[in-house]
Amino acid sequence: MKKIIIPVIFSGLLLTSCASREKIAYYQNIDQTEIVNKKFETKIKNDDLLMIIVSAQDPVAVQPFNLMSNLTVDPTNQAGGGQMQQQLYLVDDKGFIDFPTLGKIEVANKTKAQIVDDLQKRISKYVINPIINLRIMNFKVTVQGEVKMPGMHKINSERITLMEAITLSGDLTNYGKRDNILVLREENGEIKSHRVDLTKADFINSDFYYLKQNDVVYVEPNKVAVNSSAVGPNVSIYMTAISLLLTTTALILTNTKK
Repeated sequence: MKKIIIPVIFSGLLLTSCASREKIAYYQNIDQTEIVNKKFETKIKNDDLLMIIVSAQDPVAVQPFNLMSNLTVDPTNQAGGGQMQQQLYLVDDKGFIDFPTLGKIEVANKTKAQIVDDLQKRISKYVINPIINLRIMNFKVTVQGEVKMPGMHKINSERITLMEAITLSGDLTNYGKRDNILVLREENGEIKSHRVDLTKADFINSDFYYLKQNDVVYVEPNKVAVNSSAVGPNVSIYMTAISLLLTTTALILTNTKK
């Protein structure tokens, strides 16, 4: 009987073994890591959708510098009502937008503050104390792989960290590799990749701590997940069967001793 129970117990331990703390915990060496506080500002990219509203004390004076709003009709409203929707500026493949009255303006690879300052200087020639409100309307990141809620996340704040994006996805599953997170980023028409180790706090100082619009984060499965998939989709049934077998064997041994 002992020859039977030992391999059964060993198999159960293999299937139910837990990963070590070194492979699970985040920021493990943060006490020994010097965090560099650096200012991060999102830069405008090609294909960004921008909402730019110009206002001033004299609303009539700024009308030539604003796109006309569209009336969006609700088909379910029998009265034919709708609501006004602000038109957006699409950054073209050369990094320009076509601005009313001012014409073509280059915005790609510039921060919001730089664009606002440029527009204020240009419009101040025609309007007293213009106020520029600029927002990126299609800022999004995608998180895939071993997270609890994979998907695309639309970001309203226009700035998000890698850990915030992972948190929006419900955090990593127990099967996600925390020391080899893949970040895909498009820059100047080229796709670049970078690996991030979340178990070491020094990734906070990297250029991939803050995500940029359209970044893709992929969490690879660890060996436990790969081995589980090799066992098959019925691994939970196997685990239950092994547990029952262990319990039954223990009862038989106990009764035999009596």
